Amino acid sequence: MSESRKPAEEYVVIRHRPGYRLRRTLILLTFSISAAVVGYVAGMAQGGFRFSTAEESRDRLEEQVDQLRDQNRKASQQLVNLERGRSIDAQALNQARRTIVDLETQIASLKADLTFYKNIMAPSETSKGLQVDRLAMQSARQEGVYNFKLVLTQVGDNKSYISGVVAVNVIGIRNNEKEVIALRDLSDDIDDLGVKFRFRYFQDIEGVLRVPDGFEPLELQVVARAEGSKSSQAERTFDWDELTEN
Repeated sequence: MSESRKPAEEYVVIRHRPGYRLRRTLILLTFSISAAVVGYVAGMAQGGFRFSTAEESRDRLEEQVDQLRDQNRKASQQLVNLERGRSIDAQALNQARRTIVDLETQIASLKADLTFYKNIMAPSETSKGLQVDRLAMQSARQEGVYNFKLVLTQVGDNKSYISGVVAVNVIGIRNNEKEVIALRDLSDDIDDLGVKFRFRYFQDIEGVLRVPDGFEPLELQVVARAEGSKSSQAERTFDWDELTEN
């Protein structure tokens, strides 16, 4: 009686691809981040300047921050797990680190916007009414040329519009003497000494500024005046070096 033969053992060969699972995870994570950012930008395009109301803006931003925090936590844990492994290619690891940095940058940006809207809706007692909220300057990759963005806000009482004019002057030195130049004389985007504004929550004033030869800017002074029943004035002076250090 012949002995029964055991079935032959089978072996399956699996190709070893270092970093494959990480790259697949990063692709899915990047897709999720892109979807969140697209949703955020799409929301900004609805109504008014960016959103239909400041309340909706605040709620959307809070939701976006929570989502990005969750994604950042998962990405950080994935990175820790992979760093403990033995077979990780450097390219995949670097990509994971860059993804986490991008997430943290997006979270910081959204938190700044969220704070902006919260301040409009729930201001302190000392910061109500017309405000010169912020001024941003960015080099246009051409010597002496900058993109600028001035943001005015109405804090607290947003039930009605506020209107008036805002004047911007650049204070500096030329030929060892102090000189004040109106923004109108430095930017083709500004036609008048006083730029008109009218808004409920906030308004952006943007354009390109060109510094003349031989002029050394020191400060940028903003004076906004509201007219009518909400008559008021807001002033703020910005240090030029701090504005342009980035």
